[in-house]
Amino acid sequence: MARIRKIFFQDQKKELFFENREKLFSEIEKIIQNQELLRVFKKVPRERFIPPSHQDDAYCDCALPIGFGQTISQPSLVVQMIELLQLCPGKKVLEIGTGSGYQTALLAELGYTEVFSVEIIPELFERTAKLLHDLGYQHLNLKLDDGYVGWAEYAPYDAIVVTAAPEHIPPALVQQLQEGGIMLIPVGAPDHNQILWKIVKEKGQIKMENVGTVVFVPFAGKGIRNQPSA
Repeated sequence: MARIRKIFFQDQKKELFFENREKLFSEIEKIIQNQELLRVFKKVPRERFIPPSHQDDAYCDCALPIGFGQTISQPSLVVQMIELLQLCPGKKVLEIGTGSGYQTALLAELGYTEVFSVEIIPELFERTAKLLHDLGYQHLNLKLDDGYVGWAEYAPYDAIVVTAAPEHIPPALVQQLQEGGIMLIPVGAPDHNQILWKIVKEKGQIKMENVGTVVFVPFAGKGIRNQPSA
């Protein structure tokens, strides 16, 4: 009898998991216009980027803990940020904060951009790099470093997406943004709502557009600590 009950509850959990996934797919279809992005969103298994203790909630539109004080962002925010980057074939994108690797995988799955990603936490970097490799994303450019300084070696970038919130915009990231390029970055104090800024570089100057209120984990590393707020 106990075995029958266990199988019953497992079947219920599996059914709920797939119901939540289909519901989330339907919700994302309402807010995203880019059909190629929708395709890769449905293809990349978010549950693979989440610790086993939270995988049942993989298709809840919410942030989830991934260890080391970090989170995987809610999927609707991830895809909206990618769409705002206005990527097209041949573009080069820099991701600051590899984190779980989920957004990295979505960018790679698009198949027409060159992806560079920087992570500052060694244990998270090692875990995520292995996961991405195991999932077949073997041509990514991954680096363990302080994202505050970007990745100057391969600059400039057509797009930069930042997944942690500094209290000011790192100057190096502005310098490494291509003319006409787009950067998305949350800015604000830790443990408070932050502003998600869309930054466009034009004639060496930046134009900033407030695209909404968000909550991200704070920016880490010596770079942000050693710099005064703007």
